[in-house]
Amino acid sequence: MTKFDRLLARLAEPGVVLRLAALVVCAMELVSAGAALLGARTEPYDGLVAWVWRSAGGGANDRGLLLLCVGLLLTFVALMWRLASQGGSVVVAVNRRLAWLLLVDLLAFGVTPGLPFLVTALAAVLLPARLALGFGFAQVLLNTGIYAAPQATAWLDQFGLLSSMLALHGLAFGLGRMAAAEGEKRRWLQAVLAERMSGEQLLAEQMRYSERMQIARELHDLMGHHLTALNLQLQLGGALLVREDAGGAKQALGRAEGVAAQLLADVREAVSQQRSSQRIDLSAALRALAEGIASTRIELALDDAARDLGPRAAHALLRCVQEGVTNSVRHAGARRVQVELRGVGEAGDEIAVSIDDDGRGAPNWRAGNGLSGMDERMAELGGQMRVTRASPGFRIELRCPRWV
Repeated sequence: MTKFDRLLARLAEPGVVLRLAALVVCAMELVSAGAALLGARTEPYDGLVAWVWRSAGGGANDRGLLLLCVGLLLTFVALMWRLASQGGSVVVAVNRRLAWLLLVDLLAFGVTPGLPFLVTALAAVLLPARLALGFGFAQVLLNTGIYAAPQATAWLDQFGLLSSMLALHGLAFGLGRMAAAEGEKRRWLQAVLAERMSGEQLLAEQMRYSERMQIARELHDLMGHHLTALNLQLQLGGALLVREDAGGAKQALGRAEGVAAQLLADVREAVSQQRSSQRIDLSAALRALAEGIASTRIELALDDAARDLGPRAAHALLRCVQEGVTNSVRHAGARRVQVELRGVGEAGDEIAVSIDDDGRGAPNWRAGNGLSGMDERMAELGGQMRVTRASPGFRIELRCPRWV
């Protein structure tokens, strides 16, 4: 996945879209406020603050009102940015999220009733679906009341206003829920695709391993057998020729035996070297897993041990890392996952892997199918799996023999 693809995936996340929208609105309002301070004629603010200001005897175009509304607007954008940045990746109770949303909504109504639709979209991302729908419906009623009550317009005008508010906030709610659902689906698909790509990398490495083993066996079975037979035949020939010319035949056969023995030794040495090099390189599979996920930054720290593993250890470790990374991306909402692999032990004959994320964590975690499967894989190899931190974030440590 290219950097441009990662950038597009990042811009498509609900939190980023809402933050950009808040910045655009803030920029427009700041330009308008600057123009008003310089004497240009602009539309006055029509929120609750302006209504209170006018009720107290102030003017709609007073500089003090303008500065107050700009200050409230900046506070609104700052809180929108903070809440949108958190998204679903930080552990915050629903009632606390609702409280923050109500505060942001109050700021929006204080500036202008045109801003709360952004809060409706943010609520659709942060709150459960039913609560978000209720929040959006309350927004419609509140907006309609603020616009319609002071004007005492006819019922037809009020009905048209209610319809427009329903359309506006319904659109904001629908876009927010759609963005949240698409974001979750994208994260899930990326994790599944990255898992498959890393599995294919390991499969290719295992196929190369099998081919090398087959070549080594054939080399030993064929050439070793023939050279051994040649050596035996030459020994027999030497024994027969001794009867005619003991000195010359013995010298010639001795050289032949030496050559044959050396060839046989060379073949055995080549086979031994070939067998000793039958190690799995896990680094390519792990990089494929990391590069296949755009929504979460996967940081790899791999030492040389990652390129020198036994086939069973490589397979088990890759499956465990896939499970840990997938859980971090899909369930923990992590922004960053660190995967470290290093050789340990006095002779470097063990491998240690840690998977550490900055997601929402699980203070009261239980070993589900994923963690149980990881523990079973390590136990089969004579290793172990431990959860060393459950909150904040989540950290898993694996350890097993290296060359199995």
